[in-house]
Amino acid sequence: MVLHLTFLMAHCVTLVQLSISCDHLIDKDISSKSDPLCVLLQDVGGGSWVELGRTEQIRNCSSPEFSKTLQLEYHFETVQKLRFGIYDIDNKTPGLGDDDFLGGAECSLGQPGKPAGRATITVSAQELKDSCIVTMEVEARNLDKKDFLGKSDPFLEFFRQDDGKWHLVYRSEVIKNNLNPVWKRFSVPLQHFCSGDYNTPIQVRCSDYDSDGSHDLIGTFYTSLAQLQAVPGEFECIHPEKQKKKKSYKNSGTVCVKICQVETEYSFLDYVMGGCQINFTVGMDFTGSNGDPSSPDSLHYLSPTGVNEYLTALWSVGSVVQDYDSDKLFPAFGFGAQVPPHWQVSHEFALNFKPDNPYCEGIQGIVDAYRQALPQVRLYGPTNFAPIINHVARFAAQAAYQRTPSQYFVLLLLTDGAVTDVEATCQAVVNASKLPMSVIIVGVGGADFEAMEQLDADGGPLRTRAGESAARDIVQFVPYRQFQNAPREALAQAVLAEVPTQLVSYFKAQGWAPLKMPPSPAKVPAQTPQV
Repeated sequence: MVLHLTFLMAHCVTLVQLSISCDHLIDKDISSKSDPLCVLLQDVGGGSWVELGRTEQIRNCSSPEFSKTLQLEYHFETVQKLRFGIYDIDNKTPGLGDDDFLGGAECSLGQPGKPAGRATITVSAQELKDSCIVTMEVEARNLDKKDFLGKSDPFLEFFRQDDGKWHLVYRSEVIKNNLNPVWKRFSVPLQHFCSGDYNTPIQVRCSDYDSDGSHDLIGTFYTSLAQLQAVPGEFECIHPEKQKKKKSYKNSGTVCVKICQVETEYSFLDYVMGGCQINFTVGMDFTGSNGDPSSPDSLHYLSPTGVNEYLTALWSVGSVVQDYDSDKLFPAFGFGAQVPPHWQVSHEFALNFKPDNPYCEGIQGIVDAYRQALPQVRLYGPTNFAPIINHVARFAAQAAYQRTPSQYFVLLLLTDGAVTDVEATCQAVVNASKLPMSVIIVGVGGADFEAMEQLDADGGPLRTRAGESAARDIVQFVPYRQFQNAPREALAQAVLAEVPTQLVSYFKAQGWAPLKMPPSPAKVPAQTPQV
């Protein structure tokens, strides 16, 4: 597969946005074309790759142009090895193990990949120079009917003009069987939308969706961000061929822009540097399935060097998170054990056996409390997550009540097996999704973690049995066994990859700007590698 990597940058940057398209992908489906998406991974050393993101899936298309862009930090002084994988997705499971691999390419950020077949991946990298986004609400009226037995299934595509070419910047959802659709509000980075130029030509296409990929054009119009901002505004959708053939032709419907505004998009660092505290809580699994801690086969067995998988995972993640907490005092709990003196099963006992003061000093304090607690408890069961999730959620709710972005809570759960209280855990996660909180789950050992992947909800929003959906995805699950031979930072990067986005999405949904904005950093010009 050939990969074309084109840079649209003039200086060394900190944040790069990648736009991806493909040509001539092979067809894996018997009666139709493939349903591709692109997965971006980065080499973190030791032969390990961490997923940085994935595009949306496009149905029945061998030459897809993906609307969803992928972002990563660009470091001039570091060789950043990237891998682009194209998969044909045929099911709703979040993993890629049972999906068809259509092809891929590897390169360093700043250098093109090598040819490896007939198909091509084209990646355009663009610097995100500012934190502004374009937010829009759009609807349409009296669109042409395109379906023989129905109306139309319209969707919109926005393109910006660059060097005489049209580049896709946003694709809306499809509204089924509707000639007067109202699309969801959407946001696009200003730089991506129009290269920061309010007068850059913008093309908008309205099309009728067909499941076989042969979408029918309803109409198109040309505008600019400056014109779109003159809301409310109406634009006539023109079908070029109809306009040529029919003298009485007026339009194929109108697109109405209800909202078009440029807003500031705050970053994770904006909130942290503005004073937001990351409150880190740890939950350790003491269920019987871990095995007798005195046996070398146990996941809780302390080796002659005094470590095990639990402690290695704790150090990897905690050493990164603790830098965002000013007092370095972390509450730590155990669950699934019989606890002295009454030997009742507890699913949220303080690791230091001080229920009124469960705080440990730094990650080393948690390690010390764990080593002291291990011989004092009896491993039991079952594996219940809901109590400790609800425990942290109560503190997150108190922080939310203050209505300021001053605190965010991260719960790290270290466990050896699938959750037992599935329904209660789903409900706890759904409730917590409305609060300033994230849940990280690291699975140790070789158990079946399918239930954990469902909680992760990368394949769609998590729902309770009653049908209540999570307000946002707050769970990140990573099996430790994938990182056993990788550098410590590889596990931390994979585990913490989604926390910044989760934090920003919560505060943005609440409409909370950072408490105090830091001064803009000085920009030092640097030469960008030529591609």
